[in-house]
Amino acid sequence: MAGSDVVVLKEFLCLLIQVKFIEIYSSEKDDRTIQHGLLPIQSPQHGHYTVVVKNDDANQVLKCLDQLKCHFTWELAIGKAEISDLESRILEEIEFLDTKYNVGIRNLQAYVEHLKGHNDKALKSLEDAERLIQKEHADQSDMKSLVTWGNYAWVCYHLGRLADARMYLDKVENTCKKLLSPFRFQMACPEVDCEEGWALLKCGGKHCERALKCFQSALEMEPENPEFNTGYAITAYRLENSNRYKNERVSSLDSLRKAVRLNPEDAYIKVLLALRLQDEGQEKEGKKYIEEVLNLKSSQMYIFRYVAMFYRKARCMDKAIELLQKALQAMPNSTVLNHQIGLCYRDKLVQIKVATNMQPVGRDREEIDRYAELAILHFKLAVKQKPTFDIVLLHLALVYIEVGKYDEAEDNFKKLFSMTPIEESTLQKAHFYYGRFQGYQKNSITDAIKHYLKATQIGEPSFITDQSINSLKKLALRKLQRNEFDKEALSLLEYVHKLEGEAQAAGGHHEQA
Repeated sequence: MAGSDVVVLKEFLCLLIQVKFIEIYSSEKDDRTIQHGLLPIQSPQHGHYTVVVKNDDANQVLKCLDQLKCHFTWELAIGKAEISDLESRILEEIEFLDTKYNVGIRNLQAYVEHLKGHNDKALKSLEDAERLIQKEHADQSDMKSLVTWGNYAWVCYHLGRLADARMYLDKVENTCKKLLSPFRFQMACPEVDCEEGWALLKCGGKHCERALKCFQSALEMEPENPEFNTGYAITAYRLENSNRYKNERVSSLDSLRKAVRLNPEDAYIKVLLALRLQDEGQEKEGKKYIEEVLNLKSSQMYIFRYVAMFYRKARCMDKAIELLQKALQAMPNSTVLNHQIGLCYRDKLVQIKVATNMQPVGRDREEIDRYAELAILHFKLAVKQKPTFDIVLLHLALVYIEVGKYDEAEDNFKKLFSMTPIEESTLQKAHFYYGRFQGYQKNSITDAIKHYLKATQIGEPSFITDQSINSLKKLALRKLQRNEFDKEALSLLEYVHKLEGEAQAAGGHHEQA
């Protein structure tokens, strides 16, 4: 082989190796523009191919970035299917919620813009956060800016602006040094813990336990801080209304009262206190806070959803629907608003069925069909905006059952059972209601038993657990009436008695979720 041919062959093999490396790099990299110090550099020598080279400077910057405490390092675990809904909720809060605690939401907005690949817009959100810090926290701007500077550094890194990234790293390092932190790029301070708590809380219920720990940590340093108490109270309220907190029951009532005392003009925290009082059977006191909130001009469109929850629980459906319709005019794509108004229409439907002894005719039948159509419309809008909104799929399935559309109900149950991840409490409810569907509408006792059993084995004991146990007991006794030696029924009844004994030992029946 001639020498020139060898040179050409070497160049060709070299190019192949580079292209193969690019393919591997492209397939493995996440949505970051730059990852682990690898910077894309156009090589004029190889035309349109992008040769990826190792950049030691970028690698050193990355090592420093990984030590920061900010949205890029908090493992917020935002899935692609969740971004649209999260962005919508962020914009709703910025536009409609009047609060003193709005720096964190701008930082989170910047991170979401980064996830969408809009790093220039991310910089704009960070500029907004900086302005708010200077306006509201000028006396402690350095401390309040640590998270914002960290986010700036990450965004600049992803834009390939390493000098700017280093500049923001220097700001963090100098502040840490000035405040005697033992770490170069981290500061153990309640402000950072608080902002992490807000970010986790906004990113969904799966992060609530971590958020609570962040606010607890902040409160250990400043127990009377209004913002830290507000964050803790909201998180405790969310946890109390879910089955996520396994270790102990979190009581939000006292923390909500304290947060209201420290933030007397905060409509959001007042309406949550009203809802909590209603749950405790203190509806009269709760209504006092609802009336106060409705007389405030601030945040009305944002808090209407929570006021509507209060009225729906009080069975004042028309008032709840009126408030939700007003809010939807301002926020038509809100998943929460569409879900809540769908629940109101579903409850109106059920009210008519109960009032007519489950045999509606004429005008009543027409009203049921109309409310079902409206409920389905709004539930579908909520799912379209947030495909991972599992509880809405369950509520959609239940409305289809109410109006006899069993194929559509079956489809939604299938979607629920194939959804990963899914909230334990929702999965438990899905198995219970699917068991009822199989038993009452499909006349399949075997499938009903199968799903009731699954419901008893999921999550913490709850109202749904008790309902599932009772349903299993009824089916077992029915089978024994037909055949007193039915082994399956006897085994099932033994299992039920075991569960009933455990429930009694734990303190009797569980409260309804």
